[in-house]
Amino acid sequence: MARATKKKPAGSLYSVHPGVAMVQKWIRDLPEKTGRTLGQWLEYINRAGPPTEKERRDWLKNEHGMGTNTAWWLAEKAGGGEAGLADEDPEHYLAMAPQYVDAMLAGPKAALRPLYDELLRLGLAVGPDAKACPCKTIVPLYRNHVFAQIKPTTRTRLDLGFALKDTKPAGRLIDTGGFTKKDRITHRIPVASLDEIDDEVTRWLGVAYEMDE
Repeated sequence: MARATKKKPAGSLYSVHPGVAMVQKWIRDLPEKTGRTLGQWLEYINRAGPPTEKERRDWLKNEHGMGTNTAWWLAEKAGGGEAGLADEDPEHYLAMAPQYVDAMLAGPKAALRPLYDELLRLGLAVGPDAKACPCKTIVPLYRNHVFAQIKPTTRTRLDLGFALKDTKPAGRLIDTGGFTKKDRITHRIPVASLDEIDDEVTRWLGVAYEMDE
């Protein structure tokens, strides 16, 4: 994924997800590629498209030749949805970011919040250009690319994932198979208590950060 270039606002834990810049470019290119601006597409979908979001997705793909991602995004946007991370407004993303985290750590996963807070603190402290850019189900940590991610996997465990390429696992580090599958995250350490956030966790965060020069 592209470099996360926008700095976080003063007092904020989070920075703008690089996906926002990608969506902004996509919106700028819409008129040339499709003959309509975003606003024109949304008006047209609501005026001429089918009533449900699913029907609209199929209609955009079958009748207008759009790809799956574009059809899903436009159909959800036309219905007034958040369209996930695909939001063209950086300020809106920054307002939503803590809400993504709160929703992830609500209800039966609320007990994971102290673990998350400590992992986030360590992740942001690993280097001067480390950034956290929450999604709805994970919190990626960026330098030039994702170097780690925090994921509330179960009610009792977070997984701290790392981008470590073909590093041989050692200690508590688990190979996820990501390198073979060409995934960015290749290893993880499960964390179920504050005691498990130790020097080993900090060391691997530093290694992953330095590997993403």
